[in-house]
Amino acid sequence: MGLGAFGIKLGMTRVFLKDGTAVPVTAIKVPKHTVVAIKTVEKDGYNAIQLGAFETTEKKLTKPEIGHLKKAGVKLLRRLKEFRVENPQDYQVGQELTVADLFKPGELVDVVGISKGRGFAGTMKRWDFGGFPKSHGHRYHRAVGSIGQRTDPGRVWKGKRMAGHWGAETVRVQSLLVVDVLPDLEVILVKGSVPGHPKGIVIVEKTRIAYRKSQRLKLNRIKHIPENLVRNEQ
Repeated sequence: MGLGAFGIKLGMTRVFLKDGTAVPVTAIKVPKHTVVAIKTVEKDGYNAIQLGAFETTEKKLTKPEIGHLKKAGVKLLRRLKEFRVENPQDYQVGQELTVADLFKPGELVDVVGISKGRGFAGTMKRWDFGGFPKSHGHRYHRAVGSIGQRTDPGRVWKGKRMAGHWGAETVRVQSLLVVDVLPDLEVILVKGSVPGHPKGIVIVEKTRIAYRKSQRLKLNRIKHIPENLVRNEQ
Protein backbone atom coordinates (compact mmCIF):
# COMPACT_ATOMS: atom_id res chain seq x y z
CA MET A 1 0.00 0.00 0.00
CA GLY A 2 1.24 3.45 -0.82
CA LEU A 3 0.86 6.43 -3.05
CA GLY A 4 1.49 6.30 -6.76
CA ALA A 5 1.25 8.67 -9.67
CA PHE A 6 0.74 9.05 -13.38
CA GLY A 7 3.82 9.78 -15.44
CA ILE A 8 5.01 10.41 -18.97
CA LYS A 9 7.85 8.25 -20.22
CA LEU A 10 10.51 10.58 -21.62
CA GLY A 11 13.08 8.01 -22.69
CA MET A 12 16.26 6.34 -21.45
CA THR A 13 19.62 7.76 -20.48
CA ARG A 14 22.38 6.92 -18.02
CA VAL A 15 23.78 8.34 -14.83
CA PHE A 16 27.23 7.89 -13.37
CA LEU A 17 28.27 6.88 -9.88
CA LYS A 18 31.27 8.34 -8.10
CA ASP A 19 33.38 5.34 -9.11
CA GLY A 20 32.53 5.88 -12.79
CA THR A 21 29.95 3.10 -13.07
CA ALA A 22 27.21 3.87 -15.61
CA VAL A 23 23.65 3.03 -14.55
CA PRO A 24 20.94 2.84 -17.26
CA VAL A 25 17.81 4.71 -16.20
CA THR A 26 14.44 5.72 -17.62
CA ALA A 27 13.31 9.31 -17.13
CA ILE A 28 9.64 9.67 -16.18
CA LYS A 29 7.97 13.08 -15.87
CA VAL A 30 5.55 13.17 -12.94
CA PRO A 31 3.37 16.32 -13.00
CA LYS A 32 1.58 17.79 -9.98
CA HIS A 33 -1.26 15.62 -8.74
CA THR A 34 -4.42 16.83 -7.03
CA VAL A 35 -6.34 14.98 -4.33
CA VAL A 36 -9.85 14.60 -5.78
CA ALA A 37 -11.52 12.32 -3.23
CA ILE A 38 -10.77 10.60 0.08
CA LYS A 39 -12.10 7.14 0.94
CA THR A 40 -12.35 5.94 4.54
CA VAL A 41 -13.24 2.65 6.19
CA GLU A 42 -16.18 4.21 8.03
CA LYS A 43 -17.81 5.58 4.90
CA ASP A 44 -16.54 3.45 2.00
CA GLY A 45 -15.18 0.28 3.59
CA TYR A 46 -11.53 0.94 2.74
CA ASN A 47 -8.87 3.64 3.03
CA ALA A 48 -7.69 5.31 -0.17
CA ILE A 49 -7.23 8.64 -1.86
CA GLN A 50 -8.09 9.46 -5.45
CA LEU A 51 -5.48 11.43 -7.35
CA GLY A 52 -5.92 13.28 -10.62
CA ALA A 53 -3.44 14.63 -13.15
CA PHE A 54 -3.18 16.23 -16.59
CA GLU A 55 -5.38 19.31 -16.78
CA THR A 56 -7.86 19.24 -19.66
CA THR A 57 -11.08 20.78 -21.01
CA GLU A 58 -14.73 19.81 -20.65
CA LYS A 59 -14.80 18.64 -24.27
CA LYS A 60 -12.55 15.71 -23.41
CA LEU A 61 -14.52 14.55 -20.35
CA THR A 62 -17.88 12.91 -19.82
CA LYS A 63 -20.63 14.67 -17.87
CA PRO A 64 -20.27 12.36 -14.86
CA GLU A 65 -16.52 13.08 -14.76
CA ILE A 66 -17.13 16.83 -14.98
CA GLY A 67 -19.71 16.65 -12.19
CA HIS A 68 -17.40 14.60 -9.99
CA LEU A 69 -14.53 17.06 -10.38
CA LYS A 70 -16.68 20.18 -9.93
CA LYS A 71 -18.24 18.72 -6.79
CA ALA A 72 -14.75 18.27 -5.37
CA GLY A 73 -13.93 21.87 -6.31
CA VAL A 74 -10.81 20.99 -8.30
CA LYS A 75 -9.73 21.79 -11.85
CA LEU A 76 -10.68 19.46 -14.70
CA LEU A 77 -8.29 16.52 -14.85
CA ARG A 78 -7.95 13.87 -17.53
CA ARG A 79 -6.72 10.92 -15.49
CA LEU A 80 -8.00 9.72 -12.12
CA LYS A 81 -6.84 6.78 -10.02
CA GLU A 82 -7.27 5.55 -6.46
CA PHE A 83 -4.35 4.46 -4.31
CA ARG A 84 -4.77 2.56 -1.06
CA VAL A 85 -3.23 4.32 1.93
CA GLU A 86 -3.22 3.68 5.66
CA ASN A 87 -3.59 7.34 6.68
CA PRO A 88 -6.22 9.08 4.54
CA GLN A 89 -6.72 11.65 7.32
CA ASP A 90 -3.36 13.18 6.39
CA TYR A 91 -4.72 14.42 3.05
CA GLN A 92 -7.33 16.99 2.04
CA VAL A 93 -9.43 17.34 -1.10
CA GLY A 94 -7.78 19.88 -3.37
CA GLN A 95 -4.31 19.31 -1.95
CA GLU A 96 -1.54 19.28 -4.56
CA LEU A 97 1.24 16.70 -4.40
CA THR A 98 4.56 17.14 -6.20
CA VAL A 99 6.99 14.48 -7.35
CA ALA A 100 9.08 15.09 -4.22
CA ASP A 101 6.04 14.31 -2.04
CA LEU A 102 5.37 11.05 -3.86
CA PHE A 103 8.78 9.42 -4.37
CA LYS A 104 12.18 9.33 -2.71
CA PRO A 105 15.55 8.07 -4.03
CA GLY A 106 16.21 4.50 -2.98
CA GLU A 107 12.58 3.30 -3.11
CA LEU A 108 11.38 0.34 -5.15
CA VAL A 109 8.44 1.00 -7.49
CA ASP A 110 6.32 -0.83 -10.05
CA VAL A 111 5.73 0.78 -13.42
CA VAL A 112 2.60 -0.11 -15.42
CA GLY A 113 2.22 0.87 -19.06
CA ILE A 114 0.98 -0.21 -22.48
CA SER A 115 3.71 -2.04 -24.37
CA LYS A 116 4.67 -1.06 -27.89
CA GLY A 117 2.34 -2.53 -30.51
CA ARG A 118 4.19 -4.84 -32.93
CA GLY A 119 1.26 -5.78 -35.13
CA PHE A 120 0.94 -9.31 -36.53
CA ALA A 121 4.11 -11.28 -35.76
CA GLY A 122 5.27 -14.79 -36.52
CA THR A 123 6.28 -17.33 -33.92
CA MET A 124 10.00 -16.67 -34.20
CA LYS A 125 9.58 -12.96 -33.46
CA ARG A 126 6.69 -13.29 -31.03
CA TRP A 127 7.78 -16.37 -29.05
CA ASP A 128 11.47 -16.69 -29.97
CA PHE A 129 11.02 -20.04 -31.73
CA GLY A 130 14.20 -21.48 -33.25
CA GLY A 131 12.77 -22.15 -36.70
CA PHE A 132 13.81 -24.88 -39.13
CA PRO A 133 17.29 -25.46 -40.56
CA LYS A 134 18.34 -22.86 -43.12
CA SER A 135 20.49 -25.25 -45.15
CA HIS A 136 19.90 -26.43 -48.72
CA GLY A 137 17.02 -28.81 -49.21
CA HIS A 138 14.68 -27.42 -46.57
CA ARG A 139 11.46 -25.88 -47.79
CA TYR A 140 10.43 -24.26 -44.49
CA HIS A 141 12.59 -21.93 -42.44
CA ARG A 142 10.46 -19.65 -40.24
CA ALA A 143 7.27 -21.73 -40.13
CA VAL A 144 5.58 -22.73 -36.89
CA GLY A 145 5.73 -26.47 -37.56
CA SER A 146 3.30 -29.04 -36.23
CA ILE A 147 0.62 -27.70 -33.87
CA GLY A 148 -1.82 -30.61 -33.51
CA GLN A 149 -2.17 -33.86 -31.60
CA ARG A 150 -3.04 -37.40 -32.61
CA THR A 151 -6.47 -38.99 -32.22
CA ASP A 152 -6.38 -38.23 -28.53
CA PRO A 153 -7.15 -35.38 -27.87
CA GLY A 154 -7.41 -34.62 -31.59
CA ARG A 155 -7.42 -30.86 -31.22
CA VAL A 156 -5.15 -27.89 -30.61
CA TRP A 157 -4.80 -26.94 -26.97
CA LYS A 158 -5.91 -23.50 -25.85
CA GLY A 159 -3.00 -21.16 -25.30
CA LYS A 160 -0.85 -22.74 -28.00
CA ARG A 161 1.95 -20.36 -28.94
CA MET A 162 1.29 -19.35 -32.52
CA ALA A 163 1.57 -16.34 -34.80
CA GLY A 164 -0.70 -13.42 -33.94
CA HIS A 165 -0.97 -9.90 -32.59
CA TRP A 166 1.98 -8.93 -30.43
CA GLY A 167 2.24 -6.03 -28.00
CA ALA A 168 -0.16 -3.20 -27.18
CA GLU A 169 -1.07 -4.81 -23.86
CA THR A 170 -0.77 -3.82 -20.22
CA VAL A 171 2.63 -4.71 -18.76
CA ARG A 172 3.80 -4.31 -15.15
CA VAL A 173 7.54 -4.12 -14.50
CA GLN A 174 8.13 -4.78 -10.82
CA SER A 175 10.65 -3.60 -8.28
CA LEU A 176 12.57 -0.87 -10.10
CA LEU A 177 14.89 1.32 -8.06
CA VAL A 178 14.23 5.06 -7.94
CA VAL A 179 17.76 6.28 -8.61
CA ASP A 180 17.06 10.00 -8.31
CA VAL A 181 14.26 12.55 -8.03
CA LEU A 182 14.59 15.91 -9.83
CA PRO A 183 11.91 18.21 -8.32
CA ASP A 184 12.79 21.21 -10.50
CA LEU A 185 12.15 19.17 -13.66
CA GLU A 186 9.31 17.07 -12.17
CA VAL A 187 11.24 13.97 -13.21
CA ILE A 188 12.20 10.70 -11.54
CA LEU A 189 14.92 8.36 -12.77
CA VAL A 190 14.26 4.64 -12.36
CA LYS A 191 16.84 1.94 -12.98
CA GLY A 192 16.17 -0.11 -16.11
CA SER A 193 13.52 0.06 -18.79
CA VAL A 194 9.76 0.53 -18.55
CA PRO A 195 7.01 -0.49 -21.01
CA GLY A 196 5.65 1.79 -23.70
CA HIS A 197 6.89 4.30 -26.20
CA PRO A 198 8.32 7.76 -25.41
CA LYS A 199 5.58 10.21 -24.35
CA GLY A 200 3.40 7.28 -23.33
CA ILE A 201 1.39 7.40 -20.08
CA VAL A 202 2.57 5.09 -17.30
CA ILE A 203 1.55 4.52 -13.68
CA VAL A 204 4.28 4.52 -11.05
CA GLU A 205 3.40 3.09 -7.65
CA LYS A 206 5.07 1.56 -4.63
CA THR A 207 6.07 -2.00 -5.45
CA ARG A 208 3.65 -4.76 -4.49
CA ILE A 209 6.40 -7.29 -3.74
CA ALA A 210 8.54 -5.28 -1.30
CA TYR A 211 7.73 -7.77 1.47
CA ARG A 212 9.48 -10.63 -0.32
CA LYS A 213 12.86 -11.71 0.96
CA SER A 214 14.33 -11.54 -2.54
CA GLN A 215 13.34 -7.88 -2.84
CA ARG A 216 14.84 -6.98 0.52
CA LEU A 217 18.09 -8.61 -0.53
CA LYS A 218 17.92 -6.81 -3.87
CA LEU A 219 17.46 -3.47 -2.15
CA ASN A 220 20.52 -4.16 0.02
CA ARG A 221 22.56 -4.78 -3.13
CA ILE A 222 21.52 -1.62 -4.98
CA LYS A 223 20.80 0.87 -2.20
CA HIS A 224 24.30 2.33 -2.66
CA ILE A 225 23.40 3.71 -6.10
CA PRO A 226 21.47 6.84 -4.97
CA GLU A 227 24.09 7.51 -2.30
CA ASN A 228 27.00 7.36 -4.75
CA LEU A 229 25.29 9.23 -7.59
CA VAL A 230 27.21 12.07 -9.20
CA ARG A 231 24.92 15.14 -9.32
CA ASN A 232 25.66 18.29 -11.29
CA GLU A 233 24.57 20.71 -8.57
CA GLN A 234 27.10 23.44 -9.21
